[in-house]
Amino acid sequence: MTDVSRLPGAALHHWQWQSRAACRGLGPGRFFHPAGERGEDRDERDRAAKRICEGCPVREACLRHALLTREPFGVWGGLTEEERRPLLHRTAHTVSA
Repeated sequence: MTDVSRLPGAALHHWQWQSRAACRGLGPGRFFHPAGERGEDRDERDRAAKRICEGCPVREACLRHALLTREPFGVWGGLTEEERRPLLHRTAHTVSA
């Protein structure tokens, strides 16, 4: 069963930022790597996704969402899952202190 306890809830105001996202309507293939994708192919997909995020008006809200929900995959708010991990680690220590 999926643990949804960290999700911010169903209230519309929690999700309105998504309607203004630069990625809206582009599909997940640009932001989530297919199984087994490695090396230059994955790096190029990540760079292309980040170019879309660069000018996005809701980039901060997107990243905040990914960190809050501990999104394990994809490019969110201009950061890959690998780039978000240190932020999650830092956030966990800040909250528990």
